[in-house]
Amino acid sequence: MTVVPQPGGVYRVQAGSREFVRALRLERHSFKLEECCVKYLLLLSCSLVVASPAWAQGPKPTTSASAVLCDEDGGSCGNVDGVRALPDDEITVTATGLWERRDKIGQSISVITADDLQAVQGPDLTRSLERLPGVSLARSGGLGSQTSLFVRGANSEQLLVLIDGVRVEDTAAPSGGFDLGTLLSGGITRIELLRGSNSLAWGSDAIGGVLAVTTDTGSGARGSIEYGAHDTLDANGSLGLIGERYDLGLSGGYTHSDGISAFAGGSEADPFRQWHVNARASANLTSELKLVAAGRYAGSKIDFDGYPAPTYSVFADTPEYQTTRQASGRTGLEYSGNGIQLSAGVAMSDTRRAYYDPTYGSAPNFNTIGRSVHADLTGRADLAEHWRLDFGGDADWSRFSTTFDPRQTTRIIGAHALLGYHGDRLNLTAGARIDDHDRFGSHTTLGANGSFDLGHGWRLRGSWGQGFKAPTLAQLYGYGGNTALKPETSEAFDAGIELGDRNARFHLAATAFRRDSRDLIDYSTGYFNVSRARAQGVELEGSAQIDDNFTVSAAYTYLEATNRSTGKDLARRPRNLVSVSADWTTPLQGLKLGADVRMVSDSFDDRGNFTRLDGYGLLTLRASVPLSEHFELYGRVENVTDAAYQTVAGYGTYGRSAYGGVRVKW
Repeated sequence: MTVVPQPGGVYRVQAGSREFVRALRLERHSFKLEECCVKYLLLLSCSLVVASPAWAQGPKPTTSASAVLCDEDGGSCGNVDGVRALPDDEITVTATGLWERRDKIGQSISVITADDLQAVQGPDLTRSLERLPGVSLARSGGLGSQTSLFVRGANSEQLLVLIDGVRVEDTAAPSGGFDLGTLLSGGITRIELLRGSNSLAWGSDAIGGVLAVTTDTGSGARGSIEYGAHDTLDANGSLGLIGERYDLGLSGGYTHSDGISAFAGGSEADPFRQWHVNARASANLTSELKLVAAGRYAGSKIDFDGYPAPTYSVFADTPEYQTTRQASGRTGLEYSGNGIQLSAGVAMSDTRRAYYDPTYGSAPNFNTIGRSVHADLTGRADLAEHWRLDFGGDADWSRFSTTFDPRQTTRIIGAHALLGYHGDRLNLTAGARIDDHDRFGSHTTLGANGSFDLGHGWRLRGSWGQGFKAPTLAQLYGYGGNTALKPETSEAFDAGIELGDRNARFHLAATAFRRDSRDLIDYSTGYFNVSRARAQGVELEGSAQIDDNFTVSAAYTYLEATNRSTGKDLARRPRNLVSVSADWTTPLQGLKLGADVRMVSDSFDDRGNFTRLDGYGLLTLRASVPLSEHFELYGRVENVTDAAYQTVAGYGTYGRSAYGGVRVKW
């Protein structure tokens, strides 16, 4: 057996206010799932089987392409003494910033693996995120359009997004945050979503949770190309090299789509295109010290519809478009030895947007530039048997400028410590954090979480945490800016019970949660702290491996998200969310069939609850078949029933759409 160090101290082994829950309201016309499933599964199956005359059935895929090593007693991951292998979806980095076992913490964390992304298919990452509990989305048009992710009802900009350890929020955006419309699935091999406030470990912006994305570093060469509805082309490739003292991963891709009209009543399609490249590398300087580096660049262009001159009052087809350039990277050192782990690095994120209206010429009408430099140190020390100290410090320097706003800067410095007890059955962690902002002063954050093994695969878990979000530079100094703004704050808790994990034959989990937010920043004639909000509900999830070839999984969320200042529902937060998936490996030449059902109840599009968004149901059918050891053919039909729906009032969504592609690996 060969143990190869990986980035992050990881090693790879080679070899409510309403009393009743409203019933889900589907589209205006009903549909028969059974008939639709049979019809389109047969169409997909026949097209794929005809193209594959006589290939042998390949081996059943594992949950993860690599294993991660952790201490048997639940201590630090990455220690080669007394280790055991764990699948990728049973470890996490979002809890503390260093790898550890998910069954040893009390926070609610979901992991999407490379196999999950491959099964779902396509460049649209939101289709994978929607399968997780507590998640809803709003998109202003087709692929690549502005996309907001609401986790347990939190505002989208209250979700901290990391790509290969780099904070990628757009510091020039009015409310900060990251536009998920610019993040496609190509080159991504792992996603973690922590649900709940976790500013204790991560500082500002983690009121709603943490979304951590990891790009490809596997060995060998892989590629895929897909084509389908609306002249959509998605092509991706990656190359990985792993040696005794180094590893290197490089991936890139290009996506183009003629798209749909962003304006739901329009006839002019609004196209999207993006090309991106990711790189990751590490080198073992000594047996205990490692150099790591990662970088990403993405260039996007998306057409959008607005309010044409001279009225500026009617939303309609317009020729406007936006370009976005995103560059991010991090380099650092990692040390592991003598009961201590340390990770230190410097990261940079730069986002530049330009808005064009060809009606007024070829030059951009408006530009924004947002940049942040982030230095961090994270550590872990084994104090005694079962006791551990996690600690860290970080500093962030941000700046922004626009066509109409001169450059402004801000600085925030923080430090945290968590003391943890990790016994045979009981795990408890508690800690504190202090941050100093050069505008609003100091802020203290507290948090705790724990889990208890009940035996027979059952465990209890719970967490309590505070969160905060510093005012953005645009809110402080931009149009309507207010330098007296205070940070948004939150207090959240959840408690749950869980049976097994995703790799067990049966997995069940139930979680109750609640989050209260204060001093939320709003805008009228300027920015000010005024709003209070509460989000509470229940998440249910489970999966069952019926036999070696058939698996089903489901997630349900009931959410009450209200503005406590007005008593109204928060905009675009449905009360009921359901996702169901089924996957079957047939006995026919390795042919795999899958289906995904997504059901969403009614919500409101505006803060005054005047405009209702009708609930809807979507069905996607998937299929894939191996052509040989190195080639695989796949295809899917999205929105099989051609349901009409909107996630943002007035903005278009896709009808029935079919796609097909091929994957290759060496």
